[in-house]
Amino acid sequence: MEQAETKSSGIFDSYRHLIKWGAVAALVYLLLVAVSIIGDGFEIATGGAAAQLFEFATNPIIALMIGVVATAAIQSSSTVTSIIVGLVAGGLPMSMAIPMIMGANIGTSLTSTIVSLGHVRDGEEFKRAFSAATVHDSFNVFAVLLILPIELLFHPLEHASLWLAGFFSGDIAMADVGVSSFNIVSFAIAPLVNLIMWSSSLIQGVWQGIFLIILGVGLILFVVHTIGKILKRLMTGRALEIMNTAVGRGPISGIGAGTAITVLVQSSSTTTSLIVPMAGSGVMSMKQVYPFTLGGNIGTTVTALLAAMAITGATAVLAFQIALLHLLFNVFAILLIFSIPFLRNVPPTIAEKMAEMTQKRKWFVGAYIVSVFFLLPLLALGVSELFF
Repeated sequence: MEQAETKSSGIFDSYRHLIKWGAVAALVYLLLVAVSIIGDGFEIATGGAAAQLFEFATNPIIALMIGVVATAAIQSSSTVTSIIVGLVAGGLPMSMAIPMIMGANIGTSLTSTIVSLGHVRDGEEFKRAFSAATVHDSFNVFAVLLILPIELLFHPLEHASLWLAGFFSGDIAMADVGVSSFNIVSFAIAPLVNLIMWSSSLIQGVWQGIFLIILGVGLILFVVHTIGKILKRLMTGRALEIMNTAVGRGPISGIGAGTAITVLVQSSSTTTSLIVPMAGSGVMSMKQVYPFTLGGNIGTTVTALLAAMAITGATAVLAFQIALLHLLFNVFAILLIFSIPFLRNVPPTIAEKMAEMTQKRKWFVGAYIVSVFFLLPLLALGVSELFF
């Protein structure tokens, strides 16, 4: 009798997992649809001149701050980067999209900092948790400070991502030789995209475009939030097992584990938030946490790459380019900073110094969050107008 019940329970669990994976597939489909209709919406709203809509982003500093604040507010770099992909497809200039996507890297690190507050009652635990959380912030800010000036002057990431986009994009490659290509993603999402476009045609002109943009952003918010919750239930137990076995084996293993888990849960915020409590409780050291969070930076770029697959036509290569640029930025940042001992030690040193400060003065946490993710970006917006 007990064996029959156990077998029945196992079958039920298998069906439940299948249903959850089916929901994940459906949500990925919705993400592709959402990005596609954002691009269509911007084209309609601006009459094909979407770049004019972003004249408020008059310089790279403003664009960078938009990326920081938007990601800190939405709490998902996956969401913001997917939206940026859609904006590029709709005409957002690449010169503005690049700093925005770098800013998203900074904004996403707020989540783990907030998670560290769960250890605030125990001084030593909080010190470990806060340093583990802010090493992510410190690395991302340091990476932007080093790489953005190089990118603005010499455009290495823009050129490399454009070359890769042209190399991998079937649409662009075929267009160059005059042969029409078949895009399976575009074909798959076309029925729902066409239905939404037909339904929204009841609204005329600019307002139709605005409606599509709002609907697309809303869908992305819903998808990223929901898919994260479902995948956490599916993968958290397995993720913790991978952490315990892989993270402690060395920096390369730690980066690989962080990348793999973030790809599975589609959220770097989730993976860094998983490891902060482990650091707070003393299960993992800064030496283990640091490379793991860097892997999270790489893994989170998968969402934008998926989103770019929904874009077709003349803007397909641009959408794919900005998604690839996000990946290249994170990989290059790790190669530049983590491979050089002097630079490698800067983020953990900053994080540990800030953790010592917060241990003595708890109010510093609130001041740090508000200033780094909101007040300083707003101040930078004003100051940048004086120099650009």
